[in-house]
Amino acid sequence: MNRVKNIFLSILLIGFLSPFLLLGYFLVAYEYDISSLTNYKPDITTRIYDKNGDKIANIFDVKHRYYASFAEIPPRVIEALVAIEDTTFFEHPGINIDAIFRAAIKVIKAGSAVEGASTITQQLVKNVLLTREKKLSRKIKEAIYALKLERALSKEQILECYLNEIYYGHGYYGIKTAADGYFHKKLADLTLKEMAILVGLPKAPSTYAPTKNYEISMGRANRVVSRMHALGWIDEDTYNEALIESPEVFDDTLTQNKAPFIVDEVARRAWGLGIKDMKTGGYEIYTTIDTRLQEVAREALKDAYDNSLKRIEEYKVREAKILERNPEYEVCYDVNTSLLNGALVSLDSKTGDILALVGSVDYKTSSYNRATQGKRLPGSAFKPFIYQVAVDLGYSGATELVDIARTYTYEKDGEELKWQPKNYEKNYKGLISLREALIHSRNLATINLVNDIGLKQLLKELDKFGIENLPHDLSISLGTISLSPLELAKYYTSFANGGLQIEPHLISSIDKNGNTIYEKTEKTRFITEPTQAFIMTTILRDVVKRGTGRRARAKGIELAGKTGTTNNNIDGWFAGYSPTIETVVWFGNDDNTPMHRWETGGKIAGPAFSQYYENLLRLYPQIQREFVAPEGIVEVDVGGKKEYFSDISKPPRTENDAKPGEELLF
Repeated sequence: MNRVKNIFLSILLIGFLSPFLLLGYFLVAYEYDISSLTNYKPDITTRIYDKNGDKIANIFDVKHRYYASFAEIPPRVIEALVAIEDTTFFEHPGINIDAIFRAAIKVIKAGSAVEGASTITQQLVKNVLLTREKKLSRKIKEAIYALKLERALSKEQILECYLNEIYYGHGYYGIKTAADGYFHKKLADLTLKEMAILVGLPKAPSTYAPTKNYEISMGRANRVVSRMHALGWIDEDTYNEALIESPEVFDDTLTQNKAPFIVDEVARRAWGLGIKDMKTGGYEIYTTIDTRLQEVAREALKDAYDNSLKRIEEYKVREAKILERNPEYEVCYDVNTSLLNGALVSLDSKTGDILALVGSVDYKTSSYNRATQGKRLPGSAFKPFIYQVAVDLGYSGATELVDIARTYTYEKDGEELKWQPKNYEKNYKGLISLREALIHSRNLATINLVNDIGLKQLLKELDKFGIENLPHDLSISLGTISLSPLELAKYYTSFANGGLQIEPHLISSIDKNGNTIYEKTEKTRFITEPTQAFIMTTILRDVVKRGTGRRARAKGIELAGKTGTTNNNIDGWFAGYSPTIETVVWFGNDDNTPMHRWETGGKIAGPAFSQYYENLLRLYPQIQREFVAPEGIVEVDVGGKKEYFSDISKPPRTENDAKPGEELLF
């Protein structure tokens, strides 16, 4: 009998000691590195914002996570979490002994892996340090890790790690991420019901995700609220109010990418600033972009593109009819419209802030950013720089230029060649005022103006614009230089900003961990006096009113600008500005083949420019609508037309007025 009793007591003792023996074995047999939690530095999502603080996109590597410090987490969130997951969290040392024994007994009885209840600390350990396999050995390791972690970190630190690490469904890691994703709210703005939804998610994120199973999610949240009420942590009114609440839930994509061209360009520029961990560093990048203008810019570019394709089809029908009447007519059938694309960039001409930047007519079809990376010939859109030099040298809009054909001889590779430039209209005016020459984009008048100034002096004067790789021959008159739309926009600020060129900005500032690590600095370059820039603006204003840029007009606002169409209609441009905002539009085929021969800068790019400003006025009706003459401008009636003069560009004397017949006798 005593023997049986001893055996029974021995078995009982062994059963009692077994958990501790197992615990001791695992303590000795394994190393327990908790540094990944004691030095918790998870990958954090970078956020990109527009100029108004509205989010443009989330940028992350694998896990989408915002980080919330413990100070950011509302006390109610802590109460709700502890109520539903671990009521004795603030009392236990990391493990709940009763729960450990229950889990062990379940494993022994079932003869297989059965999950037991875990403390918040154990759940954190399981997510960061262990696999999710259901084995007794893992459960023991979990307990040991939890004990070690509780000795290394405070309860507040453990909660901070937990609430930032745990998965909340829908691709959201961390409670701050989930609050923003599901509710578009900051943690501090959450209602009790919304908090309850979030703390109820980790148990089964897929099942309880409110975007998938709203009613199930609300039921789980109500259990959280009921538990808080049962514990006496909320009163009856708060309890009842929370139960009946049905929060609005948003089903967003993780990136929430509203402007992919902006995101790509920000990433490229951030890399240039030395930021190599953009996807994991948790930066907050504030841009100069106006997302509303970004959208109307995209629409304007796409509509102009669609209208061009429609016109080309109409051209084909028209040409087919012409061919019936004239068998020798050269039909333009070989235009590859699949390669047609465009770009638009718009900026605040006073600050250089880029407000909109669209790199193609459809990002999904082509993500190549033609606005910043595409280098094309500006053609006649370059002429204003030459004319500005002339105005700065004392020419005025009334100065007469020679518009006749000339033949230029030059040598290339030892061979003597001839250049015979023509006007687009293939006619000649004889004499034409500088104003009219630019308004109607007269090539021959421009070339003769360059000859009059002198190529060497022109290049010297153009150096003030900072334009690189200028051709050192007369082809400069026709804009034979490669520029991106953004580069051209930068140089056009010289006209739009009263003679002061400004460097365009896309990133206003970059913050990390609450500290500003980058802030834009304005870079300006003096080009000319405000009076001289205004004279150019009046000419470019006439380009839009009655010249080659008529299709760029927008009702209710003064606009100035210049068309550009390169040889064989390869490129079509419109570069211009209102009193406060500058915009450059480009169209062309990606392989540098010609567009249809009837598609010009004014016809294809002008309407996009016009539509953009019409919508800009709708969004911002309060913007400045008229150009204001600076002090020093004199307005004079010349031949029944208004002309503008200054101390540099002086009015012509009546007795020196040229007679066309005499001028042509040189």
